[in-house]
Amino acid sequence: MQKSILITGASGNLGQAVAHKFLTEGYTVLGTGHTQAGLEKVKMTSMDLSDEQATQTYLNELCQQHPALNAAVLLVGGYAPGNLPNTTGSMLREMYKLNFETAYFVVHTLLPHFEARGGGHFVLVASRAAFDAKAAQFNVAYGLSKSLLIALAEVINVYGKDKGIRCSVIVPSTIDTPPNRKDMPNADFSKWTTPEAIAEAIHFLFTDAGGQLRETVLKVYNEA
Repeated sequence: MQKSILITGASGNLGQAVAHKFLTEGYTVLGTGHTQAGLEKVKMTSMDLSDEQATQTYLNELCQQHPALNAAVLLVGGYAPGNLPNTTGSMLREMYKLNFETAYFVVHTLLPHFEARGGGHFVLVASRAAFDAKAAQFNVAYGLSKSLLIALAEVINVYGKDKGIRCSVIVPSTIDTPPNRKDMPNADFSKWTTPEAIAEAIHFLFTDAGGQLRETVLKVYNEA
């Protein structure tokens, strides 16, 4: 049976690299994103994953259409700068919505499906700012929202133990993308990590060797 995987945020720079990696490995790739461009082989849907009801409806239909689905890489998110004095409640809520709710609503809906079919694997994407206060000091709302994904992964792993359900976390440093190069033109891009390297790391989690790992946190930092 061909393996199926859901990739949210598949139309982004990282999402496209992850989608193409899994396509080359023979997966049926189901994606959410804003455009089909460059992803003609991905079964794409455009939607707002921060809308809980819409997310539930979409995923329930998806599971009916693809009952073998047992993997989800959740890449939807956003970034906002701001130190502690400048971080407002609205900034906190926006980062919570973009980085946490978009992952939580997917996990919450897919969890019963994974449990019923005997297992499944979630991959969440955190940030160095979720661990390191120095890294979070200039993007407080972003760092706090990403730290919730670390906590969510821990809860999933406790719940999923003996159910075949696990959650891994990928923690990239600065990702080498055109927008980041434009925003930081004087940086040493060779020290950043590429979307392709992150995609390889994510795919490793689904190999026979990667399948032996539990409570996994992979820091894909390169030299940044």
